Amino acid sequence: MRFALVDCNNFYCSCERVFNPGLMGVPVVVLSNNDGCVIARSEESKKLGVEMGTPAFKNEEMFKKNGIQVFSSNYALYGDMSARVMGTMRTMVEQMEVYSIDEAFLALDASQGIAFARELRSRVRQWTGIPVSVGIGPTKTLAKLANRYAKKNPSLNGVFDLTTVEPDEILAKIECQDIWGVGRRTSAKLARSKILTALDLKNADMALIRNALGVVGERIARELNGISCMELEELPASKKAIASARSFGHRVESLVELEEALATYIARVGEKLRTGKLLASRISVFLETNHFRPELPQYHPGTQATFLRPTNQTPELIGTGLDLLRKIYRPGYQYKKTGVMVTDLVDESSVQMSLFGNEGEKHRIALQKAVDGLNKRLGRNAVSFGSMGLDEAWQMRQERKSRCFTTRWDDLLVVS
Repeated sequence: MRFALVDCNNFYCSCERVFNPGLMGVPVVVLSNNDGCVIARSEESKKLGVEMGTPAFKNEEMFKKNGIQVFSSNYALYGDMSARVMGTMRTMVEQMEVYSIDEAFLALDASQGIAFARELRSRVRQWTGIPVSVGIGPTKTLAKLANRYAKKNPSLNGVFDLTTVEPDEILAKIECQDIWGVGRRTSAKLARSKILTALDLKNADMALIRNALGVVGERIARELNGISCMELEELPASKKAIASARSFGHRVESLVELEEALATYIARVGEKLRTGKLLASRISVFLETNHFRPELPQYHPGTQATFLRPTNQTPELIGTGLDLLRKIYRPGYQYKKTGVMVTDLVDESSVQMSLFGNEGEKHRIALQKAVDGLNKRLGRNAVSFGSMGLDEAWQMRQERKSRCFTTRWDDLLVVS
């Protein structure tokens, strides 16, 4: 078996371009929550010197001077487009591992080479509008490097099969820090042993690598030698925790606003639990002031509680979460962020029934199911809980957000 790594090119920027063709060939950047830092750049923006993670406010003049189009992050759009890309690829392969929102590993047989990769790339572009690069290798690590090589060499048109060439010449040009799973800290350790490139790591003594980097490092080195040590994980690993937290669009002082924000975040966590058919045994709540403003009073409390019986019902989650918030809230502080995390997750089917029963539980579950159905049909929070509020003045800044073209009826494109 061989592996292919399919990676969406500049994914967030590409999603914005699908519904705005006028952005083709134009420099584009996407900002993080609250329009803070650059988290995605088109190739044109990279060539202009826009760096990943740079604060947006420091580059406003540069953006204007170079005609760079700036967008707030639109995760509803990006998540749905990701699902469409992954769904398209599933029509062409039997085994697939979704590695991230914009990457997937595919299992290929001997007949699926460059021609297959080009066909896949063409189908994804035709069906979704998203450009992808495809790297093929005998192991997942080499497939990842092949993908990187395809991106770095435009003449390859986004496809490269490392199994068709002698890989050493290519590996000699790749620094250790650019190898999947290595990174800067590990590469610094390797440099002390004069292991600077992927080829050096491939040819290194395995005992030395194991001693310096442990089993994970040895596994990477063996993968560079064409020995597959990492299988395709078709089923996603079970979640151990689910969290939701956002920075506010302005500093918040009142308990009422904090409650509305936290209730909204908890409702989202409840949706994720029910979608994954999971129940939470424990809930944690935290508050944060702005540590970037040391001249202001600082306060960063957190607390948690355990449910008598694991749950995924939003009213119970919100009730407990707000009780925790009231315990840690202190007036006189300007809060920047609040959040919730549920842990000790268990499968719905594996929960022990209560000895004393739970009167009305079936009705509450039916009601929650009806609310979820309406929100799925009409849009998120079409039906919401009163504790979530209506004003949402605390919402994070998203002044440049595009429409949710694929997930909200009111945002569909209109052809006249």
